Amino acid sequence: MQDITEDIIIKAAQGDFASFELIYKAYSGFVYNVALRVINSKEDAQEVTQEVFLSIHQKLSEFRRESSLKTWVYRITVNCAINASKKVSQMRNKTSEYDDSSKEAMVVGDVHKEMDKAHSSKIVEEILSLVNEEQRVCLVLRNIEGLSYDQIAKTLKVNINTVRSRLKRAREKILATKRQTSYEYL
Repeated sequence: MQDITEDIIIKAAQGDFASFELIYKAYSGFVYNVALRVINSKEDAQEVTQEVFLSIHQKLSEFRRESSLKTWVYRITVNCAINASKKVSQMRNKTSEYDDSSKEAMVVGDVHKEMDKAHSSKIVEEILSLVNEEQRVCLVLRNIEGLSYDQIAKTLKVNINTVRSRLKRAREKILATKRQTSYEYL
């Protein structure tokens, strides 16, 4: 991830498109991945990514630099993803989407790789669906994004012990489900 200097942030906050584009390029993949793990839907994650960058564009002048830009972007992403997840769960059941058009052109070796990747992704989605949203966000930030407990606490604006307890409860729930269902992959 490219380092974003304070100068770039200030220029972007003042409306400089090229500076904002640097921020977008530096954080868009990360925002999408966090949103995808929280929501479990590619389309919804893309919408959240757009919403996050609209929000960043509108609020960048309000960024107080009390934390890093990355932490601020995490927080916006998590909030948008949780809100979208609530909307999605009210409207429909979670479904896994499959992009048929891109799969048709693959050779056999690529198909096997993509099937393994899709299977792994499905397993992660199933595991994450076992826990509540607060726990899911902590799991994603810790185990997928690699944040420390302290970084998660700052991102979510909660006590570090809250992060620890959410992660502990999530892991206990996953292990309990593993024992009950004897999933091989849990």
